[in-house]
Amino acid sequence: MKTKLHIFKIVAKHLSFTKAAEQLHISQPAISKAIKNLEQEYKTTLFIRKRNSIELTTEGKSFLIYTNKILEIYAQMDEKFLHKKDEFPNFINFGVSTTLSNYIIPKVIAKFTTQYPQTKFNIVSNNSENIENSILNEDIDFAITEGSTANPKLQFEKFIKDEIVLVTNVNNNAFQKGSIDIDTLKEIPIVERERGSGTKVIIDTFLSKHNVKQLNAVVFFNSTEAIKNYLYHSDHYALLSIHSISDDLINNKLKIIDIKDLSIERWFYFVNRTGYLSQTFENFKTFIRYNYNF
Repeated sequence: MKTKLHIFKIVAKHLSFTKAAEQLHISQPAISKAIKNLEQEYKTTLFIRKRNSIELTTEGKSFLIYTNKILEIYAQMDEKFLHKKDEFPNFINFGVSTTLSNYIIPKVIAKFTTQYPQTKFNIVSNNSENIENSILNEDIDFAITEGSTANPKLQFEKFIKDEIVLVTNVNNNAFQKGSIDIDTLKEIPIVERERGSGTKVIIDTFLSKHNVKQLNAVVFFNSTEAIKNYLYHSDHYALLSIHSISDDLINNKLKIIDIKDLSIERWFYFVNRTGYLSQTFENFKTFIRYNYNF
């Protein structure tokens, strides 16, 4: 039953027997058989089959709610009884927002795999908004993101503090004193992250508190790496995490411009669905806390 419910969940996620078969590495006939068995067992129709697509029926949508609850109980039972002697299972699936996935988490996972080589990872990287949606959709169980929201379905726990600083090409000599005021910040050409980025949300919130409604944004990118590569060839500016530019400061590629009377700080957070219980997550958080800065 557990396997059939898992197959149903994946088919419902993709609304495609073909994509479900690809993700689960089983044949499409096996997928179809599992769904048919569920429909016969529960005397209902879960999907409407169309010419080139499928969609959930009303009962299928209701069935998915129960499926998610049951599979979560199965996961808790496995962790409680099958993995009770193991500090970590054979597979961990979690999400990370882009700043963390590029600059903090890779070295932590590298150290983890040397100590626990039996554990494999699937790490989903995206902006904070998409990662949180993946948790709510139960595609992943937990993540580490930038900032926190007021969504009662999500639970946040502080990880480490970060500072967002104004940076530019090291050869940009527009401000000899190495500092500017907030009024000047409004005027200079800024390169920004895309909408949905946790970094952008934090920046906009801080600026709004200082009566800065809008910056002079000239380019938008969907990654910090893209912004940095742009700045290597431009005299424009960007507000970036201090964690993301440490190598650039050492290698004399970028420099920090101080903003008078403005300090932008934030926290990175561990996040999971409210009520989600996992000893694996607790152990994993402990490992990350002790090893992120080695």
